[in-house]
Amino acid sequence: MATKTIQPQEGFQQDFLSSPADIAIGGGAAGAGKTFALLMEALRYIPNPNFGGVIFRRTSPQITSEGGLWDTSLSLWHAAGGFPRESNLSWKFPSGSKMKFSHLEYEKNVLDWQGSQIPFIGFDEVTHFTEKMFFYLLSRNRSACGVKPYVRATCNPDPDSWVANFIEWWIEQDPESKNYGLPIKERCGKLRYFMRDGNNYVWGNSKKEVLDKVPHIVDKLLEADPTINTDDLVKSVTFIPGSIYNNVELLRKDPGYLGNLMAQSDEDRAALLDGNWKISSAGNDLINYIKLKDTFSNDFIERGRKCITADIALKGSDLLVIGVWDGWRLIDIEVLPIAKGDDIIRVLKALAKKYKVPQSNIVYDDDGAGSFIDGFIKNARAFKNGARPMKGENYKNRKTQMYYKLGERINTDGLYISPEVAEKIVDGKSIRDHIIEERRAIKRDRMDMDGKLCIIPKEQMKTIIGHSPDFMDMLMMREFLEFKLEKTEEEKPGSKESYGFF
Repeated sequence: MATKTIQPQEGFQQDFLSSPADIAIGGGAAGAGKTFALLMEALRYIPNPNFGGVIFRRTSPQITSEGGLWDTSLSLWHAAGGFPRESNLSWKFPSGSKMKFSHLEYEKNVLDWQGSQIPFIGFDEVTHFTEKMFFYLLSRNRSACGVKPYVRATCNPDPDSWVANFIEWWIEQDPESKNYGLPIKERCGKLRYFMRDGNNYVWGNSKKEVLDKVPHIVDKLLEADPTINTDDLVKSVTFIPGSIYNNVELLRKDPGYLGNLMAQSDEDRAALLDGNWKISSAGNDLINYIKLKDTFSNDFIERGRKCITADIALKGSDLLVIGVWDGWRLIDIEVLPIAKGDDIIRVLKALAKKYKVPQSNIVYDDDGAGSFIDGFIKNARAFKNGARPMKGENYKNRKTQMYYKLGERINTDGLYISPEVAEKIVDGKSIRDHIIEERRAIKRDRMDMDGKLCIIPKEQMKTIIGHSPDFMDMLMMREFLEFKLEKTEEEKPGSKESYGFF
């Protein structure tokens, strides 16, 4: 019987599979053979009967889509003697070792892996996962099978993702350089070392260099357990870029694929063909990434009338986010992870009193949890996401209209978020980082059948960032206060609407 040889191609695949890093990220151009390399890596320790691993994709359909992870594994892992079970997307090998494909659609799904012990963790398109997902799964990366636990991840460039920040040492950061956004050749595949100190990464060129920067962490751990090997606290990381030109097999089997990449827009070609980490096609984004970052320094925005916007959540996974405005300057914020009705009313009234905000300048999300507020703050204005757009404008609903207005305002330097707000820490990271992350979920959708402008549905937003965009929703509702409602019962059946501007 003929023997089938499985081996990496020279270049990216060979470099990726030979890295000794605890965490290796293979990223860059489309067509580099990243997914195939990830699946080959999973075969390294299958002779060990106690070895196991999980390769994650953000959603389940991405695993089983035509030509995706599952299809590719059928040819590759069958050749290694594996037995597939499509019902739960798992494989078992002759030694008894196991591999599985799984998804993490929402951040809460990471809790499904509490108590797990996964020697090998793979992320296909790691930029699709949130930072919280990645690092929670890293806490499950442990082993009792004799194999040192490790992580392998692949991705295409995404300048808006947390990954872009994580690997910035390997990427040219000088805007004046002709190679701006491209991998630095001399650093590709080089190991660096890091620890997390709160929400910050502490980097070094050796484990000792990292440990010397965090004596407050090291001393506390040694005080609790003097036997700890402090080197084990530090993780090694590398970034290895790939290119379609490394994938000789793809170019041989489908030479037209290179032409497909060449046919893309300048922005998409720079990312998908050249592997540039600083260029985004923007595509269907409503809010420009650079302009959103400008909102944290636009202190020239003039002051104005005081307002409050509240994205209401009671018990559940969403956050209660209340913002205080001075014109288009966001000057204060209150965030509660879980709130009872009386807590919400108390906080709203306290903020209104502190900043002298009249009730009619308070707007709250009236869908679901927020519907009780009008019984306690009678002149506050209810915002209904699905209501008809104001002034009869061509939007699917009011939420879409206000997000388009917010996008226009941010993209034309019309909003300021103060440092007092931006630097507050919620769930381990700054509100600035929360807002920047949530921007990725605010996207145009295709027009509906009536030709009205749309944004993607909330469930799709949650798929992108792992949760509801609570901070962006709070910002969006500020636009509602630019419209004057001349009738107070406009949402009741049979009533008429009449609108004007303040």
